[in-house]
Parts: sequence; structure tokens; C-alpha cells
Amino acid sequence: MAGHTENEIVIAAPMELVWDMTNDLQKWTRLFSEYASVEILDRDGDRTTFRLTMHPDDNGKVWSWVSERVPDPVTRTVVARRVETGPFQYMDIRWEYAETSEGVRMRWIQDFAMKPDAPVDDAWMTDNINRNSRTQMALIRDRIEQAAGERPAAALLAD
Repeated sequence: MAGHTENEIVIAAPMELVWDMTNDLQKWTRLFSEYASVEILDRDGDRTTFRLTMHPDDNGKVWSWVSERVPDPVTRTVVARRVETGPFQYMDIRWEYAETSEGVRMRWIQDFAMKPDAPVDDAWMTDNINRNSRTQMALIRDRIEQAAGERPAAALLAD
């Protein structure tokens, strides 16, 4: 069995702002609540390899891993994967952005499998990712909508 999650949220903001803010890796510590640091390791064309480090968990453990991310501004998609997989056999993530009448629908699709010796199984991680994705997406929506509200009207019209 493998894990699969799909989560989405609509952000009432212009596409360019949503795209720019969610793809500015160096500012992810201000966008997500779970990341303590983001370190860019390499850029090769559109591909960025980076280290994410989380805030300590309830047991004081700090989780960190290396991922790579390739945004495609033409299709408004991003493909990402963990390079250092940790407890995962693999972890692949696809971000999709679509304009709607209410704003931008941002969708995360995650496919993964836990290693046999991981401390949790695929079902537990599926529940955890779904719960955390909803929390982080709501936070991202709120922060982007706040940024959109702070922009001058002329800048919004230019989008």
C-alpha cells in the first residue's frame, strides 16, 4: 500500500501574487508555520535543491531533509520530491494552481510510501499529511490574502 493525498484551497488573491509567494522558498519560514529554516543548496535552471528544517516536534526532535522543486510558470504547476527521504521510501508532491471566479485554487497532490522500518505506516502518514496540509493551506491563504489586501489598488489591477 502507498499513501496518496489531495488537498486544495481557494485563495482570494491574484495568480501572480499566489504564485510568487508560494514559490519564494527563502520566505517559506514566513509562509508556513512548521519550517524553522530553508537553505538553498543548488539552483540548476528551474530546479532548486534545498534543505527544509522544521521546528522541534512535541518530543523535541528536529526533522530536516533535502528536496528538489521545479516550477513551471506556463502550466502553473510545480513538481517536487524528497531527495533525502528519511522515513519515506519516496515522497513526490505536485502543486497545481488554477484561476477561479473566487481567486486561485491551489492544490497539493502527494504520493509516498513509508519504509518498512519507519515509526509510522502509510495510513497514519496519510492522515497526518491531510490534517497538516489543511492547517498549512489555511495559513498560507490567510497570509497571501493579507498581502493582497496591503497592496495598492493600482498594483492589483496590474496583475
